[in-house]
Amino acid sequence: MSSPDEANANANVEEKILQYEKFISDVMRRDLQRLLEQRDSVYEKISQYLQLKNTIQSLQDSGSQQLKTDVDLGCNFYVQAEVEDSSRIFVAVGYGFFVEMTHEEALRFIDKKTNQLTAFTDQLTKDSSKIKANIRMVLEGLRELQGLSDLPESRRREVY
Repeated sequence: MSSPDEANANANVEEKILQYEKFISDVMRRDLQRLLEQRDSVYEKISQYLQLKNTIQSLQDSGSQQLKTDVDLGCNFYVQAEVEDSSRIFVAVGYGFFVEMTHEEALRFIDKKTNQLTAFTDQLTKDSSKIKANIRMVLEGLRELQGLSDLPESRRREVY
């Protein structure tokens, strides 16, 4: 027969387990998801800069100053546009600002910006790995508190 103290201790352990599980689902996984979404957004920016770099290099290779292109007016409505002189372009530099640059200036800026954004994605990847490790550690602690045996390696899966 169990004493009231043992029952009270078991209830406290169960309450703590529920608190840790709630912390994992409400805080840690939400933070991990936010980091991964932010990293995806940065990857999208890098992709756009690299696409601009390819376009500039194509313009330089063709030697022509004239350019015909489709311009998005918003909501996926496109119109054909013809640019008489494409020797200078406007590049988004951040915070909603655009700067007029020559092709060479734009290429130098794009290289610097993509290097900066790549370093940022590396940091976001490290941060997400830390969160994954913390989630794993807390789950292992919970498993130990509940007296469950460790899962075999073949049944384990990634947290995210």
